[in-house]
Order: sequence, then structure tokens, then C-alpha cells
Amino acid sequence: MTMLRVLILLICMIIAHAYRDSLLPEYRFSGSQYVKQVHKMQAFKESFAQRQSITPSQVSETQGSSRVFHVTSYGADPSGKNDSTTEILNAISDAARDPGNGILYKNIVNLGGARIDLDGGNYKISRPLRLPVAGRGNLMIQGGTLTASEDFPTDGYLIDLSDPSSSGLEYNYEYVTLKDLMLDSNFRGGGIQVIKSLRTGIDNCYITHFTSYGILVQGGHETYIRSSFLGQHITAGGDPGERSFSGTAISLSGNDNAVTDVVIFSAATGILISGQANTISGVHCYNKATGFGGTGIYLKLPGLTQTRIINSYFDYTGIVAEDPVQLHISSSFFLGDAFIVLKSINGVARGVNIVDNMFSGSGKGVDIVQLDERNRNFNDIDQVVVDRNNARGMNVKATVAIGTTNGNDANDTSWTVDLNQALLFPNRVKSVHYSLIAGGDTFPNHALRNVTDNRIVVQSNVPVQATISVIVDQ
Repeated sequence: MTMLRVLILLICMIIAHAYRDSLLPEYRFSGSQYVKQVHKMQAFKESFAQRQSITPSQVSETQGSSRVFHVTSYGADPSGKNDSTTEILNAISDAARDPGNGILYKNIVNLGGARIDLDGGNYKISRPLRLPVAGRGNLMIQGGTLTASEDFPTDGYLIDLSDPSSSGLEYNYEYVTLKDLMLDSNFRGGGIQVIKSLRTGIDNCYITHFTSYGILVQGGHETYIRSSFLGQHITAGGDPGERSFSGTAISLSGNDNAVTDVVIFSAATGILISGQANTISGVHCYNKATGFGGTGIYLKLPGLTQTRIINSYFDYTGIVAEDPVQLHISSSFFLGDAFIVLKSINGVARGVNIVDNMFSGSGKGVDIVQLDERNRNFNDIDQVVVDRNNARGMNVKATVAIGTTNGNDANDTSWTVDLNQALLFPNRVKSVHYSLIAGGDTFPNHALRNVTDNRIVVQSNVPVQATISVIVDQ
């Protein structure tokens, strides 16, 4: 029995030893095979370690399929100490020269969402950043600060979306987005120029220290400026140098653009509009005050305005519209005696709605809507409605007015209701509704006799004590 146990134990030890040896590499591979396997393992370890050491910005450069171009990978200095113009332009050039993926609008190459990433740095540049070729689309520049150097051209723009070679394309670019950027022009020109481009987005940008335009849009269609802040000088209002503010924060010299949820905190003119069918919404203008010669929004397209201004805030600065045609201003707030001016160039005002706004002033007798007829009087007026506005400390002007006069003398045969303080246009009444309430037992005949100079005259055929109420529409 004892011998049997010893024999079984010996057999188990032999089997275990053989199993262990079968697991060792030198017993699985002979000679050169074993050495080759060891070299493969070492190469794999080195490759893995190398990949681990690559920064995220380098990954985009090493992977051929990536369309993210990190400017730091091109040597741009994110500290802003050294000029980074060439390095950033190289990144832009690589992105723009990508073969793309098909065509957007006519002859515009779809870059597939290529992105030039500023990696949250502050970069000094001495020349405008331009794409090397026109006819590109679906591209974004995002995430950092650009500051003009002391020798930046004074007629340039930090980002310039214009055709560098006069290619003659109908549109230079399509669907280019500029996002999460701070642009400091260093009083050396402008911020962004968009020329003849289609569907451009300027989103969450802070543009300052410009001398010409913060954003200039010429031609093209549908540049949307959203959630951005623009000011020539960085201030929060009440700046002692406000009288010297110059430049224009936004110029829209094109059609079908929109400015939404934008703050303009310093400039001589907040928004200059000389194109058709533009929309302004949720804008807060507290640039140069009207009293210092500033304007919140200037509509400089006589005879074909086609602009909607809604839900906006005009803070001590107002609106000027030349010969307005199809202009809508509503649901906006005017503070500090800010007002609206209709300026006559050729005497035209057609299809104008100024309704449902609030005005707050200082009690100095400032009219909420005014006429500038220094060039010539308005004589071509149609479908102009100024109504349902309310004012505190300012005079309400409207194209619709209600007036009443109470006659205390029983011998009166004529009553006059003067509406010049309430009506916008002088000596213009299109229709009048009136009522005469006579006292006593007399039942007179009466008629509307005159509306000259916005004075409504009602007469009766016999003396009577009466109250006259009128509703007038210009």
C-alpha cells in the first residue's frame, strides 16, 4: 500500500514538471524563433510608449484622416510674445488646400468640417489671416485670441474672408464659421471682413480696439452674427472718453444678414446697414450717446430699407433711417432720451411700422420719433404706422391720435382740437372720426370743417354747449 502511494506521487511530479516546461517560451520556440518573438515584443512596447507621449495637437497632424489643424503644431506661439502669422497661415493653407469631399454651392469645395484650432492661445499677428484660395466651404476657425502687432496694416482686418486672387466666383466662400474668438485690433484697423460670402457664421466673438469696422460684411448672403461683443474701447458705460469714440462696430453692406444677441459697448456707430432684408434682434447698443453725436443703428439705404429691428435695447443712443421703405421697429426699449429719426433724402416714407416700443427719458420734452426734413419735406408717405408706444419722461408721437375739447360756453358754434403735439407729420390728416355731444335741449346740425395744420375744426349751425372727441389717422 505504501509502495503504491509512493509510485502515484512520483508520477504526479513528473506530469507537473512536464506541464510547466511546456509553458516556457524556450520550450515553445526553438533557437531563432524565440529571439524573433522577443524582438517583436520589444518593438511593440516602444511603439506603444511613443504613441502615449504624443500630445493631442500632434495626433491630428499624424493621422491622415483628421481635419483638425492645431496652430501650435505648426509652431505658433500661444503666449503672444512672438509673431505667429506665418505659422497660423500655414495651418490655414493646409486646411484650405485639402481636396475636400464634393462641392457645396457652385465651385465651392466642401472641406468636410475642417477646423483650425487656436488651442486657447493668444497669438500676435502682423498680417491679415486670409485663405490662400477662394471657393472653399465648411471650415471653422475657433478657440483663441488674435492680437494685431504694432506694424499690422491700418487698413487690414485680423481675419479677412475675401478673394485673394480675383477668381470671379459668384461667392468666395460658403459656410465658414468663426467661433469662440477674441480679436484685438490694437487700434490698427478692423476685426473681421466678409466679402461676397455665403452662409457665414460669427459666433461668440469679442472684437475690440478697431479703428475702422469691428465686422464688415459686403455683398453675399446670410452672414449671421450671434452672441458677440464689440467695442472700440473696453468699457462698461459712462466712459470719460466717450466723445472721442469713432469707428463702426458692424457694417452690413449686403442682403439677408442677421445680428442677434449682440452687445455693442463702444463705437461712434453701432450698426450701419446699407443692404436689404436684414434682421436685428436682441441687440444692446450703448456705444457713443446721441448727445455726443453717436448712433445706435444707422439705416443708410434710402428708398429700400427692408429691415426688421425687434427686441433690442438702445441705451442713450437711437436709430436713424434715411427715406425708410419697409422698416419695422418693435418691442424695443429706448433709455436716456434715445429716440428714432426718420431722415428725408427724397421725401419718401412707405411701409413703416414703429409699434409697441418703450421709451424712458429725463422729462426734457424729447419726442420719441422725430423727422429730419433739412434736405426736403416728406411728401411721399404711405402705410406709415407709429402707434402703441409708451413713454415716460418723453413726448409720445404717433400717426394715430385721440383728442377731446370741452365747450363750457353755450354760445359756441366752432370747436378746435389741436393734435400737433401728438401727431408725427405736420399738416397731414388722412381721416377723422369725431363725435359731438350737445348739452341742453338744442339739436344742432354740425360738420367737420377743417384739418389744416393738424387742427381739427368742427362747426354747428346754432350755438350750443358741446364736447367734441376726435380720432385722427395720418
